[in-house]
Amino acid sequence: MVRTFNTHKIRKQQELTGSLWEFTPCQGEKKGNRYQVATPCCWENHPEFTSYRGEGEYSRTFMAEGTIRLEFKGVSHTATVFLDGKEIASHYNAYTIFSVIVKDLPKGEHTLTVRADNRFSEDSALHVPNDYMSYGGLSRPVVLENIEDIYISYVHVTPYQEEKKWKAKVEVCLENIKDKELCVCVKAELAGKTIVWENTKILGNTKILVNAVEEFEEVQTWTPKQPNLYTVNISLIQEDQVIDDLIERFGFREVKVEGKDILLNEEKLKIRGVCRHEDHPQFGCALPYEAMAADLELIKHLGANSVRTSHYPNDERFLDLCDEQGILIWEENHARGLSEEDMRNKNFESQAEQVIEEMILAHYNHPSIYIWGILNECASDSEYGKECYQKQFELIKCLDSSRPHSFASCKFKTDISFGLPDVVSYNIYPLWYHDTEPEEYLDDLYQWVQKETEGSKKPFMITEIGAGGIYGYRNPYHAKWTEEYQAETLEKQIRAVCSYPDCIGVYIWQFCDTRVSDEWFHVRPRTMNNKGIVDEFRRPKLCYEIVKKLFETMSVE
Repeated sequence: MVRTFNTHKIRKQQELTGSLWEFTPCQGEKKGNRYQVATPCCWENHPEFTSYRGEGEYSRTFMAEGTIRLEFKGVSHTATVFLDGKEIASHYNAYTIFSVIVKDLPKGEHTLTVRADNRFSEDSALHVPNDYMSYGGLSRPVVLENIEDIYISYVHVTPYQEEKKWKAKVEVCLENIKDKELCVCVKAELAGKTIVWENTKILGNTKILVNAVEEFEEVQTWTPKQPNLYTVNISLIQEDQVIDDLIERFGFREVKVEGKDILLNEEKLKIRGVCRHEDHPQFGCALPYEAMAADLELIKHLGANSVRTSHYPNDERFLDLCDEQGILIWEENHARGLSEEDMRNKNFESQAEQVIEEMILAHYNHPSIYIWGILNECASDSEYGKECYQKQFELIKCLDSSRPHSFASCKFKTDISFGLPDVVSYNIYPLWYHDTEPEEYLDDLYQWVQKETEGSKKPFMITEIGAGGIYGYRNPYHAKWTEEYQAETLEKQIRAVCSYPDCIGVYIWQFCDTRVSDEWFHVRPRTMNNKGIVDEFRRPKLCYEIVKKLFETMSVE
């Protein structure tokens, strides 16, 4: 399953994953051996490659002809793509979509090979040894499409309210891959309205944008309690024949910041959230649809209303599920814990900006995404770091001015970058990394933000709080790492944050225990981040019922 809904009726599309591919490691003693593996997959979940760092090739054959478009939803963490032995594309970053067009493919059987590489190097500024696992493999679906000389690249719908009426800007990107100028009619159908762009001319080998604003009556808004969704159907018509189409989903909802609040459809948001990594002991980061849905059932059962996609863009199918079930999403680009030295890597700026561009381009229409985040716990306490944050926020505003933006800081009373985001966000761990009581620590931090920073008039939220607990580890004196200590600490932390009048919400670190890079073994028992409310197998710890009770109490206040 590529998405939870059909994105085309006219354009021919098939998923190439969801089947067996041939996997071949490129290094080590098993170099050249061939294995049949089900895809999408991470090779670390194969019994012979549980800790393999290197390159691996995935190959399969398919039948096709004409002009094709291959879309890769995620390859970890760099990809080189070959078709019939010829290199046709390369891409950096595991968590964003890329595509390649091949013209005039002769009819017959063809071989697609994807060489993935999960090694760390100086050329990689974002994939570094970290407090989560950088897996290797064909971790998200691969799709084959047959396209015409002109095709629909994307459609973005931006709903907003004006004088208590719903309006929406519809922007369609068209690409002409032919060498000559072509002319088409473009039609958009959404929420009972039709928009037509007649005689749209596109020069050869170029892209163009067409856009329009339409007013809507009697539409239903998207809210967490009633997540009403609409489709926008774009058609390309040439000589009275529909030659291409694209179907996307969106919701009539508007997010904005007003004073110290985030408003969704003019109502104040109160966030009860969890941070979630895409990680599972059976699947690595290549979670199947059923596992994503099961995670969301637990998250909803907890009483949470939001998920923070730490620390990278998530699989489209997970976002689709959140759209359908009214779960709010904080989605962020890929960066965690980078020092100023790390951010001075020659590739940092280009690689980080690429992730932002690909994330927003692909995920723009998801109504569940209410805020964009960047650069978790990076060098926001340095002048150079501040310049990096500013550039990335400016890029976000150019790509999407309809959502607020933020970053999660861990710089206690030293951050100098709070003049840049729309929302001030902090990661704090009282009673875990230090013994200060949560109420005292939070108030001290908040008062400093108000008196000493440029974030004084902005919404304030806690984006990480928590404590470690190893599933099944209990003792009578409730030492750290026991389930008892984790439960008691989380209760104190959540009560303090949720009762603080100027805090608009909290994200608990984290939903489930996750594997970390081997380089972190000395600071993480089991080479796992053990701060999950459930363990890696989704077994609830003692803190589960406490979090559930507190979140349920918050939801009715």
